Amino acid sequence: MSSPHAPLLAALKGDRCSPPPLWLMRQAGRYLPEYRKVRSGVASFLDLCFTPALAAEVTLQPLRRFPLDAAIVFSDILVVPHALGQKVAFVEGEGPKLEAVKDGAAIAKLTDENAAVHLAPVYETVERVVAELPASVPLIGFCGAPWTVATYMVEGAGSKDQAAARGLAYREPETFQHLIDLLMETSAAYLVGQVEAGCRVLQIFDSWAGSLPEDEFERWCIAPTRAIVDRVKAKAPDIPIIGFPRGSGPLAERYASKTAIDAIGCDTSLPVGWIRSALQTRLPVQGNLDPVLLAAGGPRFEARVNWILETLGEGPFIFNLGHGILPETPIEHVERLVALVKDAPA
Repeated sequence: MSSPHAPLLAALKGDRCSPPPLWLMRQAGRYLPEYRKVRSGVASFLDLCFTPALAAEVTLQPLRRFPLDAAIVFSDILVVPHALGQKVAFVEGEGPKLEAVKDGAAIAKLTDENAAVHLAPVYETVERVVAELPASVPLIGFCGAPWTVATYMVEGAGSKDQAAARGLAYREPETFQHLIDLLMETSAAYLVGQVEAGCRVLQIFDSWAGSLPEDEFERWCIAPTRAIVDRVKAKAPDIPIIGFPRGSGPLAERYASKTAIDAIGCDTSLPVGWIRSALQTRLPVQGNLDPVLLAAGGPRFEARVNWILETLGEGPFIFNLGHGILPETPIEHVERLVALVKDAPA
């Protein structure tokens, strides 16, 4: 199902929309008191992700406050390693903790045999949300890119430099390739499942793409992403896919041309003029307001929003942040952002 009145879908097809469609990464989350209330009633973050009624509720919460042009299913990129049999937990104040897979023997124990069963609650969440959304507001499904997810799996947590995963990839590339291939196959099937449940747009988050040098970027970022896109498009050829290679710098241009994505998410570090000349001439772009600036607010925030709109608004463009919204972000700053974007001159 698609709608000619859905601005996000129009922009993803390459149309210039005025005003541009707007959604925010992590738009459902801790900056909202209604989210904090729901979260306080469950034992763990994963319990929230895997309880469809609650996950659907928090997915819809920001849409009740703000006239956003998309919802994004409330989940986490680490549900995939959890579905593969890796122990995953979220520790309050510390973030994700996983039972690290540091060698071939540990990786060999992972299996996608029961992945569909583990991920079924996410598909139910999608169905519940889609039943509540108007046709003009598509639901975005997502997964983590294999490289980014693998960094958590090998390290056992988040890290500043992804050194454990990089080291394993250098020392034992065939072993690491096996992990990447397993993640690629499972993630592609997961995205297809979200589409079958009702998602009309997909995003692939490669949050740690920026830690890879050029040749490794080709192998561990571009190649697996292209494989996922090809598999999803074979089952759902009309579903637009946004790639988000955070921190990739000038390699974003190569990513855009080689992965067959339909649009590219741009992080805060990319110069807006470069986005326009190097990327927007190829495909629709999304981004890239600094989440810290949104949290800070004030005249510099408003000036930056207007500059992004002026620079990228003449082409196919989706307004978003350069990374996820911060928990300390005042709600009135989000309200002001929405007003600036929605009232932008045509």
